[in-house]
Amino acid sequence: MPSPAAEREGVAAFLAACKGAFDDLGVQWYLFGAQAAFLYGASRLTVDVDVTVALERRAPHELVSALERHGIKSRVEDPEFVERTRVLPVTHVPTRTAGDIVLAGPGLEEAFLARAEPREILGVAVPVASAEDIVVMKILAGRPKDLEDVKAIVAAQGDALGSAEIRSMLGVVEEALGQSDLLPLFESTAKAARPSRRSRMR
Repeated sequence: MPSPAAEREGVAAFLAACKGAFDDLGVQWYLFGAQAAFLYGASRLTVDVDVTVALERRAPHELVSALERHGIKSRVEDPEFVERTRVLPVTHVPTRTAGDIVLAGPGLEEAFLARAEPREILGVAVPVASAEDIVVMKILAGRPKDLEDVKAIVAAQGDALGSAEIRSMLGVVEEALGQSDLLPLFESTAKAARPSRRSRMR
């Protein structure tokens, strides 16, 4: 089993390879998932890397070719899988670091892309989804581990977190999906992350 330092180096190498491939194609992208959540205060960190890329006029096969030139190989042989799921599972061959590359669609992912913030990860300049957008993604996922990440991010970011932006985005999503459970889920999760007034006064 690789050491934590080796795993982090693998993540950095994966991201550097992605950056090289995406620069070749001239497309925008951002990091999300556990690696991004960790930057904002989540304690759970997996080795897998999740990125979203906006191909625009580029075809998926062009993406696969560009990634291969930078040492990243697709883990699926069926091109229809990528067209159907909008996800390309890959491995960075030199470090055996796994990841998923999501093909951005219209709407939410375009908004996330526009708000991505440049960060440096082990010497690699990487556009990262904003803390607010990471929270929205994790509320949408709704799994227990995602909600734990939301609690950690809310606690770590404090007043710096744009809760109003999160509520606005979740409200738009609720209306689009015909749901009414996302905002209450965020409110209850955020409340659980904040100490009570009485606790703060002790």
